[in-house]
Amino acid sequence: MLLALLLTLIVSLIVVWLLQLAMREMRHPLRGLVPSVSRVPLIGAAWQMRSFQPDNLHEKFAEYVQRFGRSFMATVWGQVIVVTAEPSHVDALLHSQEQLRKSSIYGALRGWLGNGLLLSRGGQWHGMRKIITPTFHFSILEQFVEVFDRQSQRLVERLQPLANDGGGAAINIYPYVGLAALDIITETAMGVCVDAQLDADSAVVQAVRTVTNTLATRFMRPHLLPPLLFRLCWPSGFRKQREGVKCLHQFTDSIIEQRRQLLRRERSSGDPGEPAEGERGRRNALLDTLLRARVDGQPLTDKQIRDEVSTFIFEGHDTTTSAVSFCLYLLSRHGAVQQRLFDELQAHFGRDLDRAVVYSDFAALPYLNCVVREALRLYPPIPAVGRCLETDLAVEGGRIPAGTNVILLLWQLLRDDTLFAEPLLFRPERHLSAQATPGKGAYTNIPFSAGPRNCIGQRFALFEVKTVVIKMLRHFVLLPLGPDVEPSIKIVLRSRNGVNFGLSQRLY
Repeated sequence: MLLALLLTLIVSLIVVWLLQLAMREMRHPLRGLVPSVSRVPLIGAAWQMRSFQPDNLHEKFAEYVQRFGRSFMATVWGQVIVVTAEPSHVDALLHSQEQLRKSSIYGALRGWLGNGLLLSRGGQWHGMRKIITPTFHFSILEQFVEVFDRQSQRLVERLQPLANDGGGAAINIYPYVGLAALDIITETAMGVCVDAQLDADSAVVQAVRTVTNTLATRFMRPHLLPPLLFRLCWPSGFRKQREGVKCLHQFTDSIIEQRRQLLRRERSSGDPGEPAEGERGRRNALLDTLLRARVDGQPLTDKQIRDEVSTFIFEGHDTTTSAVSFCLYLLSRHGAVQQRLFDELQAHFGRDLDRAVVYSDFAALPYLNCVVREALRLYPPIPAVGRCLETDLAVEGGRIPAGTNVILLLWQLLRDDTLFAEPLLFRPERHLSAQATPGKGAYTNIPFSAGPRNCIGQRFALFEVKTVVIKMLRHFVLLPLGPDVEPSIKIVLRSRNGVNFGLSQRLY
């Protein structure tokens, strides 16, 4: 009898809670003002999302924008989500100094990234941003370019056997670039290279792949976002992610301890801040900055340091891989653009293929800058970003209430024909200053997001992308071989069938 009463009470409480959620949805201030994709209480758009897959997400959002307009809303199990590609709304949100909280869907990343810069908020985010920002000063970036160049050269050497004089076979460049990007980010962030390009089957490389692929699936399935439901509904995925994260955390922890010992030796040498004898010439890594940092006079904890390093590996690996791969793909499909860019590179570098890329080169290559910007516009590595509103957000025509999750569709924004003439064409010259397209707001061409919470490493990423493109184009002609890309959004932009083109040795 007592058990029956208890079960009745629990069921009653659940029913009351669900009714409250339903009433809150129906009374939401945006109801009737913004088109809603579903009016089914509670379940909302969850039923429609069953057809959403990484391979069709960009098409689905384009379809919804076509049907409902640039802004629309949806509810999923009581959560209100506003999706927008309206330039004025994007401008208002990203410009705000208050709306700095990431969308709730980012919580799936917390098991790996903890409370690092991507996921932290409030005072902790401000404090860590202040600590890390000097790492991207031009004097530090200048040192990193040497790593970009060396690892890009290794990439070229790995591809040399695949280059055919006749360009007979297409290759999928994505995995090759991915290994190079992993070597670059681990060496610059932690001061240690995992030699991924020499050992693609290493535990760390496999762990990065496993964790990012698992997270991509969770992002597409709302019921897999809460940790408990993830564990119950997809136990094999839960185990894979847990084992992958454990491997990555152990690797990061070991490197933290090695670098801490190195800094202690430097201090014991009698000249704090200077490398010990035999270590001179060692470049400063992000990890060194974190190990030296103090907050209220206290050093950062090992977990704080690990969270930030893990965040940089996550943000600096797949995103750069995507940017480089799609840029090279576009060059392979647009011979005139490729030739114009090569002419600029040859005029600057000459025929000495051993000449290293240095920081000062980038300012002397304006067309390269246009090519990279245009590639990022057409194929942004992060096609959408999300915020959870801390306070009401005033937008043109009304306000979006606090607590609402807002998804910004960068993919649609960057292909908007009211912002860019012939937006689906690859036209790098549109970014030349004399022909730049004026936008309807400050934030129209924003592949790295914008505002106070923009990508802190965007200059790092741009210089890395440019370095790889320089090295590839100086050694190879990129040929339009293999199938066209089929975009797939797995947190970052990939291609379902790879990013394919042919390689031919460039003759001088």
